[in-house]
Amino acid sequence: MKKFRIPFDRVNWVTSSFLIGTLFLTLTAVPLYLWHYGLDWFQAILFFVMFCFCGFSITLGYHRHFSHLAFKAHWSVRLFTLIFGAGAFENSALMWSSEHRRHHKFVDHDDDPYDISKGFFYAHMGWLMFKLKASPPFDNVPDLDKDWLVRFQHRYIHLIAVLVGFGFPAAVGYLYQGWVGALGGFLLGGVLRTVCLQHCTFFINSACHTIGSRPYSSRCSARDSWIMALLTFGEGYHNYHHEFQHDYRNGVKPWQFDPTKWIIWTLNKLGLARNLRQVSAQAIFLAELRETQRTLDVKVSNATTSVEDHSLLLGISTRLAALSEAWDHYQSKQIEVSRETLSHLREELRSLISQIRSLDLSSAAAV
Repeated sequence: MKKFRIPFDRVNWVTSSFLIGTLFLTLTAVPLYLWHYGLDWFQAILFFVMFCFCGFSITLGYHRHFSHLAFKAHWSVRLFTLIFGAGAFENSALMWSSEHRRHHKFVDHDDDPYDISKGFFYAHMGWLMFKLKASPPFDNVPDLDKDWLVRFQHRYIHLIAVLVGFGFPAAVGYLYQGWVGALGGFLLGGVLRTVCLQHCTFFINSACHTIGSRPYSSRCSARDSWIMALLTFGEGYHNYHHEFQHDYRNGVKPWQFDPTKWIIWTLNKLGLARNLRQVSAQAIFLAELRETQRTLDVKVSNATTSVEDHSLLLGISTRLAALSEAWDHYQSKQIEVSRETLSHLREELRSLISQIRSLDLSSAAAV
């Protein structure tokens, strides 16, 4: 891992002041407000609504629509996500998408804007607080630059962000409870919500490249984390996302929490989203199969095994080889795999994955 030393001569003072200032208010002014005025249902709902509006605008709008073109959205959906996405204080959709596309192209390398190899803090927020390099041009988002809504938001991003992120909840609070309500709306629906939402987003860049599983690919540090999925409206299945970045889904298994996917699907049914892109079940299965084989190979090559361990590994290897052979047969014969057959293959693979992960072999390498 590369060492990241804080370059005080390259501090991004505007961004750093905002991040530190909002955190300071969250730790001081918010508790004081709650101490004096308490928390009523209206302020709690205002926080929740603003968190959802701005949060989904990032996950559904900035990320899956603008960055990855995973689906095409009606102008009203684009407008909504651009307005409330600005309120998340994560810059414009144009800049966000440019940086995120660069992240996918150069993941774990020096040109990755939030390169995890520079450390957890750097990937989390250090890349925002310190300017190590000159800002690259927006040469990877020419498609977005053609959208006048995107251009308008980029031009007036700071004004829109302040009005939506702080002004709107303060105004709603004022209508509810006068100046006390306005202060509460500003602090809870504005400042506290901004800090919570931003760090949830930041954790995708840091925690989801540090902890979790890699069921689809180990080619990069991205990992799946169901905990992060709960905090980020389904964005925590990051290993899948890096392997299949243009899929409108992040959580592809029925039990995985991905409300962003559910909203996109609903918008499609309402005629507000179209051309939903998704990877075939066969391609997903093949990725899991290959990664399971790689994991087993690492376990075998880096382990000192007993007779019992060797027998267990041999059995798993034999079953995995049979599973691969069956899959190759379907593909070579160009046989359409039925849902029932694919379900059976997946259950077999899931069983093998569980056994491989449960192996406790001395000297086994981390996977």
